[in-house]
Amino acid sequence: MTIRDDHAPLVPDDVVWAVDGGTAGHGSSLLVLPHAGGNAHNYAQWRELLSENVRLLIGQYPGRGARFSEPLPRDIGELAEPVLQCLPDDTDDLVILGHSMGSLVAFEITRALTGQGRPPRALIASSCRPPFLPNPSPVHAEMLTDEELVAAIEARGGTDHTILNEPELREIILPSIRADFAIDDRYRSPDDTAQLHCQVLAIGGVDDPIVPAEALVRWSEVTDGPTSTEFLPGGHFYFQQQPHAFIAIVQALIDGAPALHE
Repeated sequence: MTIRDDHAPLVPDDVVWAVDGGTAGHGSSLLVLPHAGGNAHNYAQWRELLSENVRLLIGQYPGRGARFSEPLPRDIGELAEPVLQCLPDDTDDLVILGHSMGSLVAFEITRALTGQGRPPRALIASSCRPPFLPNPSPVHAEMLTDEELVAAIEARGGTDHTILNEPELREIILPSIRADFAIDDRYRSPDDTAQLHCQVLAIGGVDDPIVPAEALVRWSEVTDGPTSTEFLPGGHFYFQQQPHAFIAIVQALIDGAPALHE
């Protein structure tokens, strides 16, 4: 992975949010990578559902939040590499979770950490095809008008419609969404053999129109470690309707409980 030379100096707190549970220390760390067009704020509420001894880390991509003035990302490396560089040093017991496009970012970070000899304990991929498959539901955002892009976003769910319907806010968020969708559309790992050695859990919605079940289960092919797949009711953003059930699955993995469908 490489990032462009015109990248602004990285500020770790801007790139990786660290949300402690209020205890004096932490045991495990959960690193969350947002979906296309998403930002760290979308996932901060998970803090209230996780055990207090789990430190929640959330990646923030270029072009949003405190990184709004940075150039928009052009490839998966420009999403993953800054997060990798800004991970806190004390993340020895790390679980990485990505949702939708964020799962591909999570895979790249996991692969990089594995290559450095410090692999995470587990990778959780949510609502995403495995990295060696082409995108089964490309958006082709570069060919869409703003109105068409908004319609495509609303069809996927996960974004507040009031924001999309506010012209000034739409003007702010649509460029980063276009950039992310372009990356998601064309990303494909060149290697379809197992590259990881950690546990991998894939989670999806039973009615997800974006990622079919037969694609989700193939995350088992990216690792030679233990794998499992879980499905919950709902669509592409299934966890929004049942956050407690979703976090219970994530928490069980963090706590070291056996996977349900190994």
